[in-house]
Amino acid sequence: MEQPIDRHPSLAPAAQIIRGHRQASISSSDDALALRLVSSGEEVATIALGVTFENIELGSGATVIDSTSRTVEEQYTAAFGKAAGTHRVDHDELTVSLRTAEVDWAVIVRVSDDGFAFRYALPDTAGALGAEATRVHVARDSRAWVLEYSTWYETMREGHDLRDLAPGDYGFPLLVEVAPRSFLLLTESDIDGRHSGAHAEFDGRAFRIVAADSPLTVDAGHRTPWRAVISGELSEVVASNLVDDLAPACAHDAFVPRPGRAAWSWWSSQFSGAYLEVQKRFTDFAAEQGWEHVLVDCGWDAAWVPELVSYASVRGVQVHVWSSWDDLDGEENLKKLGLWRSWGVAGIKVDFMESESQVRYRWYDAIIAETARVGLAVNFHGSVIPRGWARTHPHVISYEGIRGAEYYVFYGHPLTAAHNVIQPFTRNVVGSMDYTPVTFSAPERETSDGHELALSVVYESGITHFADDPDEYRARPLAAQMLAELPASWQETRLLGGHPDTHAVIARRYGDRWFVGGISADAAARTVDIDLAALAHGPTDAWIVHDADGALGETIRAGEADVITIELAPRGGFVAILAAAGAPLRRATAQEVVAAPSVGSPLVLLTDASVRINTDAGAVRTPPGWSAARCSGGWELRPDTAPTSGDLVVVTLESAGYDGVPAVSHARIAVPHSIPKDVSLLPFLSAHNAVGPVERGLANGGPDPRDGQPLSVGGETFANGLGVSQDSAVSFVTSGAVRLTGSAAVDDETPDASAVCEILADGITVWREQTTGGAPPTSFDIDVSSTTVVTLRTKPSKAPEAHVDWLALRLDT
Repeated sequence: MEQPIDRHPSLAPAAQIIRGHRQASISSSDDALALRLVSSGEEVATIALGVTFENIELGSGATVIDSTSRTVEEQYTAAFGKAAGTHRVDHDELTVSLRTAEVDWAVIVRVSDDGFAFRYALPDTAGALGAEATRVHVARDSRAWVLEYSTWYETMREGHDLRDLAPGDYGFPLLVEVAPRSFLLLTESDIDGRHSGAHAEFDGRAFRIVAADSPLTVDAGHRTPWRAVISGELSEVVASNLVDDLAPACAHDAFVPRPGRAAWSWWSSQFSGAYLEVQKRFTDFAAEQGWEHVLVDCGWDAAWVPELVSYASVRGVQVHVWSSWDDLDGEENLKKLGLWRSWGVAGIKVDFMESESQVRYRWYDAIIAETARVGLAVNFHGSVIPRGWARTHPHVISYEGIRGAEYYVFYGHPLTAAHNVIQPFTRNVVGSMDYTPVTFSAPERETSDGHELALSVVYESGITHFADDPDEYRARPLAAQMLAELPASWQETRLLGGHPDTHAVIARRYGDRWFVGGISADAAARTVDIDLAALAHGPTDAWIVHDADGALGETIRAGEADVITIELAPRGGFVAILAAAGAPLRRATAQEVVAAPSVGSPLVLLTDASVRINTDAGAVRTPPGWSAARCSGGWELRPDTAPTSGDLVVVTLESAGYDGVPAVSHARIAVPHSIPKDVSLLPFLSAHNAVGPVERGLANGGPDPRDGQPLSVGGETFANGLGVSQDSAVSFVTSGAVRLTGSAAVDDETPDASAVCEILADGITVWREQTTGGAPPTSFDIDVSSTTVVTLRTKPSKAPEAHVDWLALRLDT
C-alpha cells in the first residue's frame, strides 16, 4: 500500500506558515515536494506538489531557494450570498521560491481562519503549461461526498467510504471527513480565460488535480488558479467564504444587480416561454408575493418582451430572459445584450455551456464583460460551478451546476432526499446555486411538502427561482405565506446541526429575523433542536411551518427562551421564522402598481433625421446606435448612423417606480423599408400564436422554437414565410410599401385541418379566406399604400388543429 507522501523519512519542513491553530508547511527532497496541512494538531491533508512547464516536471528535484511571507488584508462588499455586506479578507501568505533544472518558479500558500489555499507561480517566460502533479492524500478511513464529474455538474452527489470509492473522475467541490468532526472541502478559485477548469481524479489512494486542457499556452509569470481547502467542523465549512475571498477584486464601477426571488414558468409548463399571457400570470403572482423577478425561458419573442417589461415594471418586478450560449457567441451576437437591456430587461439566463475548456472560459469572459457594460445580471445554467466570480463580477448572480428540480421534468424521479441534504455541505458552500426549489407538484417525489418548502431557506441563490405553478402555491396557503416572507438576500448564515448523511438545519438572518430551514434524508422521523441562545437574545417568538399528516401545518411559539424542538417527518422538513418576542413575524406585502410614463404615440415613423416622442418620462433608454435628448414635452431620438432599413426601434421610457425599479413604457420607431422586402425577415410589432412562437421560414411544428418542418404545401416546399397555428395574430409596419403579396395555406403537417386566414389593414379586415389541408395556396395582392400596420390573423375553422403557412410574403412598390 502506498504511504502518504508526508510520512517519507527524507522530507523535512523547508518553509512553514502558522496562523492560530492552523499550520501549512512545505517539504522537499530529491524526488518529492509536499505541502502538509495541519489544524489543531491534527493532519488535514498532505498534498504532493508539482506541475509540468515546457516538459519540465517542476516538482521533481526542486530546491527551495527562498521564502517570504506577508499578510493579505482586503475588503469587499457582497450583494448576496451567505452574508451580504462587507467582507474582510485576512490571510497569511507564504511564497516559497523554488528552482528545478535552472528554472525558477514558486508555490504560494495561504492560511485563513477557515482553511488553506495554494497555487503555482510559473517561470517568467511564456510557455506550455502541462499536467499538474498535485495529489491530495487524506486518511484511508475517511468518508467522501462526491459527484461523478461532468462539465455541467449535474450528476447525483453521494457519500462513500474512501476505501469503497471507485477510481474515477469527480467534480468540485469535494467534501471529505478526515476525522470525526473534522472536514475538508476541496475546490478552486480565481479562474478566467487564461485557464481551463479542473476536477479531481481518484486513483484509489489520492485525489489528483486534472485540468481540462493540457498543455495550455500561458504568459510569462502565469499563476494557476487557487486550489482551495476549506477545513474545520461542518459549521465552519458551511459558513466559509474562502472561495470568494481568494478571488480578485471587482472593478470600482462594477454593476451590482438586485438580488431576490423569481417566478418561473418553464418547470411547470416547458413551452410557456412562448406565451405573453402566461408570463403576465406569473408576473402577477410575483407581485402578489412581493418577489423581485420573473424569468421568461425559451420561446420568448422580441415582439412582446417590451410589453412584458412594462407590465412587470409597474408592479416592481424585473424581467429576465433565457438564451442558449451559442446564440451569444461572437462579437456580432454579443450586440443582442445591449439591445435586450435597452428594452428594460434586467438579466439573462444563459444555458448549455457544458465545458471546462479555456475556449469556453474565454466565452465566459466576453459574456461577463459585455453584461457588466450594459447592466445585465447573469445566471449561468448548464455551467461550471462558482469559483469566486461573486466577488470579481458581482452581476453574475447565480449558477446551476447542480442536479436540481428540472430533473423531475426530464427523468421523472431522479432526486432523492439524500442528494438534497448533501448540497448545503458541498455545492452551496462555494457559491449561489440555482436549484429552482419548492416543487410541490413534482411527480413521484420522495420528499415531503415540508422538505420542499425548506429548500427555500436551506439553499442560497442570488436569484432564487421558485419553480412551481402559482396555483400550486396558492393551494398551500402556508407555503405561499412563508415564501412571501423570505428576504431578497441574507446577512448571516449558520449551520445549526446536521451531517451530509442525515440532515441539515440552516439558519439565515436578515435584519432582526432569523429564518431556519431543516431537511432530512432519513426514512424515519427524527427530532432537531433550535438553540435560541445561539441566535437570539432574550424571549423569542417563532412561526414554524412543518409537515402535518401528509400536508403542511403550522405552530406558533411565543416567548421561548431556550430550545425549540421540532420533529422532522421521514424525508421531511420545516421552515421557522424567529423574532424577538412581540416583534412581527409576518411582514410581507404585495407589490404596489404604479403609473407608467405617458406616451403620445406608441408608434412613430422615421421620416427625417430625428423623431420626437411626447412623454412625461424622466429618462429614456435607447437601443445601440441611437441617442436621445430632452425637448419640450418629451424627447428627441436620433440615429447615430444610418439605421437598418425596415428596423423597428424600441425606445424605453422610464419614470420613478417601486423599490428602485423604474416604471416603463415603450414607443417604437419604424425605419422605412427598402422595397421589395421579405416580410418573414421583418421585426414584428406584435406576435401572438396559440402553439409556440411564430416560426420564420418553418412550419408551426409544436410549442418549441424552431421545431417545425420546412414550409410545405401539396408536397412543394417554400423557403420564405411564416408558420403559425390556427389561432394567431402577427403585426408589422408597412412604411413606404404599396402592395403586400403572398399566399396562405394549411401546411402538410396537418393535412386534415382547416382554418380561417385574415389580413387586417390598420385594424380593418381587407382579405379573408378559409384554407383547407391539401388545397393549393390562396394568393393575395393587397394595396397597403395608405396603411401603417398590417396584421396577419388566423382563426380556427374545425378540428383538428391546423398549422397555417403565410408564404412568400413581400412588401412591394
